[in-house]
Amino acid sequence: MTHSCIIVEDEPLARSLLGNYIQKIPYLHLVQSFSDPLKALEFLRENTVDIMFSDIQMPEISGITLLKILQKKPLIILTTAYSEYAIESYELDTLDYLLKPITFERFLKSVEKASSRLNTNQIVLEEKKSLEIAPKTPVDTVQPYIFVKDGTKLVKIKLNEIMYIEGLKDYVTIYTTQQKIVSLQTIKSLESTLPINQFIRIHNSYIVGLEWIEAIQREKVQIGKVFLPISDTYRKAFKDFIDGIRNGE
Repeated sequence: MTHSCIIVEDEPLARSLLGNYIQKIPYLHLVQSFSDPLKALEFLRENTVDIMFSDIQMPEISGITLLKILQKKPLIILTTAYSEYAIESYELDTLDYLLKPITFERFLKSVEKASSRLNTNQIVLEEKKSLEIAPKTPVDTVQPYIFVKDGTKLVKIKLNEIMYIEGLKDYVTIYTTQQKIVSLQTIKSLESTLPINQFIRIHNSYIVGLEWIEAIQREKVQIGKVFLPISDTYRKAFKDFIDGIRNGE
C-alpha cells in the first residue's frame, strides 16, 4: 500500500534530506514540499495526504501552531533541532518526533510506525464496509479480530485469544493462547482498537483480557501463572469496572 506525504520545512537542506529519504522508501509517495507553512495549510484545506513531515520552528507560524489549526489531520511526524518541544508535541497526538540531524535509520523506524498505523486503519475500514454490505448472520457466528503488523507481515489475531498486552515505548507484545506477537505501535494506539467490554487497561504498560483474569489479589491481576501490576493511575477505574460486573451493571 502506497502512502502519500508532504514535507513542511523552511530549511532547504533539511527539506532536501527528507525528500531523498522518502525517495528511498518504495511505499512512500511525496506529493509536494513546502517551505512556507501557510501554503501547506492552504494545500491541506483542499487535499488529503496520509503523512506530514513538519519542522517546528518556521517563519509565520510554527509546526505546533500548524498542527493546532488543521481540521483534517494526517499522521504528523515532527522534525526539529530542539528537544524541549517533545512533551508538547506528544500532547497534540503526533505520531513521532524526529530530532535533527535525522539519520535514515531513525527516519525509517518512524515511517514504519506510520505505515503500520495506516495499514491497520485501512484493513479495519474495509472490514467494516464488508460487514455493512454482507448478509446478516447470527451474532455468535461472527469472529471479532484485529490485524497487527509483525515484522513485514500483518497478523490476524482473534480477540478472544488475547490474554494480555505489554507495552514498551513504541512496541507492544501481545500474549495470546497460541503465540506471542511483537508489533511496532504504542499501547495507546492499540488500546483504541480494542472493545471496552473485553479489555481493560490496568497499568501504563499492561492491558488485560477480562475473560482470562483468574484472580485479583490486592494490587495484582493473575492470568495463568503471570501476575500483572495494577498501577495507581488505573486502580479506581479498574475497581469500578469490576464492581459493575459483580453488581450486574
